[in-house]
Amino acid sequence: MPSVAPVIETARLRLRAHRDGDLPDMVAMWSDPGVVRFIGGRPFTPDETAARLARYHAMWPAHGHGFWAVEDRETGAFLGEMGLARFGRGLGPDFDDWPEAGWVLAPSAWGRGIATEGVSAVLGWADAALGAERIVCVIAEGHAVSQRLARRFGFDTLREAEVAGTPLRLFLRRRPV
Repeated sequence: MPSVAPVIETARLRLRAHRDGDLPDMVAMWSDPGVVRFIGGRPFTPDETAARLARYHAMWPAHGHGFWAVEDRETGAFLGEMGLARFGRGLGPDFDDWPEAGWVLAPSAWGRGIATEGVSAVLGWADAALGAERIVCVIAEGHAVSQRLARRFGFDTLREAEVAGTPLRLFLRRRPV
């Protein structure tokens, strides 16, 4: 398994390892109320976002998978983040024991098919490189757009959960045969 994020290119995107220079774009994205509406519900502080960046750097060597920064191939503009993690959420072995897919996009990337293109690349890489029997994801109960995206890629409802008073839906995707 890789100890650093491989670069994945699609028709419009480049998925690459996060760099320290991504921090200003990350702070802008994670402090946007629209972005965090279904991810904790409150903007992240610059310190919290810096801790997130450090965690992203640590994921690849620790687990052989992690999150990528998503950028526009033509312009290099930061569009968001997506990948696979092991967050250890304490949601039970049917969830925590598997790679967890996640995605978040800056508002400039919304409504352009960027999530579909990027998640397709992430899951294609995961199927080829990890061969994990299962991939999971967690989506806030009211986030219909992300739930539709998950279903599009074969995620089915595993069960409902609640974390810090927030109702969540846990999803499971079995590796295609």
